Amino acid sequence: MKWLRGMARSEQSGPHVVLKVDGMHCASCGLLVDDELEDVPGVRSARTDVRKGRSTVHLTDEGSTDPSTLIAAVERAGYQATVLV
Repeated sequence: MKWLRGMARSEQSGPHVVLKVDGMHCASCGLLVDDELEDVPGVRSARTDVRKGRSTVHLTDEGSTDPSTLIAAVERAGYQATVLV
């Protein structure tokens, strides 16, 4: 499990994708989603807000990761996702 989840301000800018994630109920759900997303090549970091049902995925480069790959990662964690932004 990835325990270092703090992001520097520079990491918060740049290319990103926002996913709507359905089915999460607790903080552990969010951590599972983050871990799966962060294992995808081209993903720099992921931050999931369980209360809002959203995950913001910061990418290494614009277009480096296909959104369908991110959705598949969320599904591996056991949840459903759609791209918002």
